[in-house]
Amino acid sequence: MARLIKREIVIFLFLCLFLSFWMHWRAWLTHPLQLLHALDSAPYGWLHPCLFTFIVYIVIAAVRIMIIFVRRMQRL
Repeated sequence: MARLIKREIVIFLFLCLFLSFWMHWRAWLTHPLQLLHALDSAPYGWLHPCLFTFIVYIVIAAVRIMIIFVRRMQRL
């Protein structure tokens, strides 16, 4: 169970970093510290990255669960 939780945390953190770089790659390359300071004035503040990552994570988790379900149904 601990391995599963660690794996999901790693997936979530990787997704957070990936989405951050994907959406703000120019800002990360030119002025990364200003980007981090701008989180204070973001619409959701410091929850901004976590909230959007969680939404994408839930969508990906739903797809993963559906794939597992289909594979198990094929074995029957």
